[in-house]
Amino acid sequence: MSVKHPIISVTGSSGAGTSTVKRTFEEIFRREGIKAAFIEGDAFHRYDRMAMKEAMKKAEEEGNPHFSHFGPEANILDELERTLKRYAETGVLRTRHYVHDEEEAEKYGTPPGKFTDWYEVPAGESDILLYEGLHGAVVTDEVNIAQYADLKIGVVPVINLEWIQKIHRDKKERGYTTEEVTKTILRRMYDYVHYICPQFSETDINFQRVPTVDTSNPFIARWIPTVGESMVVIRFKDPHGIDFPYLLSMIKDSFMTRANTIVIPGDKQDLAMQLILTPMINRLIERKHRAL
Repeated sequence: MSVKHPIISVTGSSGAGTSTVKRTFEEIFRREGIKAAFIEGDAFHRYDRMAMKEAMKKAEEEGNPHFSHFGPEANILDELERTLKRYAETGVLRTRHYVHDEEEAEKYGTPPGKFTDWYEVPAGESDILLYEGLHGAVVTDEVNIAQYADLKIGVVPVINLEWIQKIHRDKKERGYTTEEVTKTILRRMYDYVHYICPQFSETDINFQRVPTVDTSNPFIARWIPTVGESMVVIRFKDPHGIDFPYLLSMIKDSFMTRANTIVIPGDKQDLAMQLILTPMINRLIERKHRAL
């Protein structure tokens, strides 16, 4: 954690909706006049697209059918840890981009499936750092990423909804078949259990979308349940200082289920995030300014 150079991490599985949450943060930063630097978790994958396919093939030949981006072997988590530590101490950021598609290729001048060159954001050019990806709160025997984030957000749809979102996204944006996405889900399951799920015990706030329609078989779902067909369970690790009466009054049809948990209609998630996160972010910035 850092007073002078605060860090926020948004953590979730592939298809969980972390990109949507990142956009909410961007809106808060814009409205509050906060200069933010960004890290994409994909930037710290160990392999580009072709090399990853080769690494998976080799792992399977060696008897490991679970090799995936969810696990530490396919990522440079030690480099991510050093990056966050350096930013926390100095405000300097070193990162890169993983280029997913032709649109990003045009933007960054790098072919799809490849990484851009590493680049630095100098000290003084950002007020805060936002990480968005798979490992923003991971703790293993080798690394402790969670220790460097001042505010950790988990984005955790119930598993069937997460799979539906991933299947539809990968088919639409990446041209995969349902069978190909299903194979990926199965391959990642070991690492999902051991490296993704434990992070949500480290996070300060979890946003879990729960559909109110039948998602029993996510592999044949014709469409993603809409926000109007969902509820969002918001759980606070430490509810001290959270003004629940205010949130209940501001978010229509919300209710509490535990002393640290509020449930809201799915279409109110952005509003809830604005109400909850804006004062938290401003406190981090105020603390930073006092320290400087």
